[in-house]
Amino acid sequence: MQKSRKMKDYLIERPKPKGIDVLCSLQHFAIITYAVPEDRFQGLFPERFQLDTVEIEGQKMGLISVVPFIDVDFTSAVFPFPKFTMGQTNYRIYIIDSQTNERCVWFLGTTLDSWTLAIPRYVWNLPWHAGKVNFDCSFNKSSGMYEKYRMETQSDWAAAFVELTQSQHDLFDFSGFPDTESALVYLTHPLAGFYHRRDGKLGTYRVWHKQLKVKPAKLKSAKFTLLSDLGIVDVSEQSSPYSVLIEPINEFTIYLPPQIVG
Repeated sequence: MQKSRKMKDYLIERPKPKGIDVLCSLQHFAIITYAVPEDRFQGLFPERFQLDTVEIEGQKMGLISVVPFIDVDFTSAVFPFPKFTMGQTNYRIYIIDSQTNERCVWFLGTTLDSWTLAIPRYVWNLPWHAGKVNFDCSFNKSSGMYEKYRMETQSDWAAAFVELTQSQHDLFDFSGFPDTESALVYLTHPLAGFYHRRDGKLGTYRVWHKQLKVKPAKLKSAKFTLLSDLGIVDVSEQSSPYSVLIEPINEFTIYLPPQIVG
């Protein structure tokens, strides 16, 4: 059982942006999470990090999330700058940094639908990949629910399709956590990410955001080729996620450039 956590203990003041830090709003933001046996994550990240496991029905499980969204108003957090809009999907594993004991995420990589991919991919060596991303969503402001949520990504690296449904009857349900708030701290509030750069070095970057106001949803259909190709979540398992969360829009600050570790 994961320990009890209160969101207020993890909310921090926004570090003042400077330099090339970025401000962006994330629209149609979803977190589709799968729980799978911990041995499927072996070899994916350095020994410095340990899987932040959750015990479900007596078995230790690791959690991995697919996070699709549209970057809207992507711009400098400091200077007047043009704004960009682009579809994106992140793939992240929940881990603990043994050097700091901070709960964070390991990024397998990202698909991005934008010519600006060249900067993170070639200048900073981030594991970001090209993809043609299409969202087909309908959000009812009166009910606060999605009437339609579909996302499709055409990509050689990580083709993806997901269709979600949402209703007033959907409930939070997080096995392995003492309460809903503890699970939401775990799933929605890691502020540090680590990854293998394209040159093999260890990289990291940090983000900041307010408490996310996600609501539960259900998965109607999904196919994430990266998860099955890596042997993390089989195709047959992808129809049964651990949890699905949606927020229509939120705001993130991204602190750049990413750093090389060690």
